[in-house]
Amino acid sequence: MEMDEDSSLYDLHNVIQEAVAFGQDHPFEFYIANSPFGWKKRWLTEAEDWEDKVADFLRIHLKDIWPLGRKRLYYWFDFGDRWTFEIRKGRKVKVPETSVTYPRVVEAIGPNPEQHPQFDE
Repeated sequence: MEMDEDSSLYDLHNVIQEAVAFGQDHPFEFYIANSPFGWKKRWLTEAEDWEDKVADFLRIHLKDIWPLGRKRLYYWFDFGDRWTFEIRKGRKVKVPETSVTYPRVVEAIGPNPEQHPQFDE
């Protein structure tokens, strides 16, 4: 996926949701950690009220997050089902193409996950 470094975390949330075709019907968080399910997480907002969290996610831009050293950025959606996405920054700086609409998906591997899979009983 390619998107502008001036994009906010809230923009990133929307892009991920659109890319995997999930319904935006659950809360979400962003955090920095060594691994997705490690104990030591640094949450990117300490707000408790949802409106305050959204305001923080609108205020924090991607360029404000990197460099992370050995840590990684994670997006956690739907706390019950624990959808966790690792976000990586490309190493090369790319000049935006005028004929391209951003953000855009540049590569997908495999089918999209199913948000609420139906299990046989």
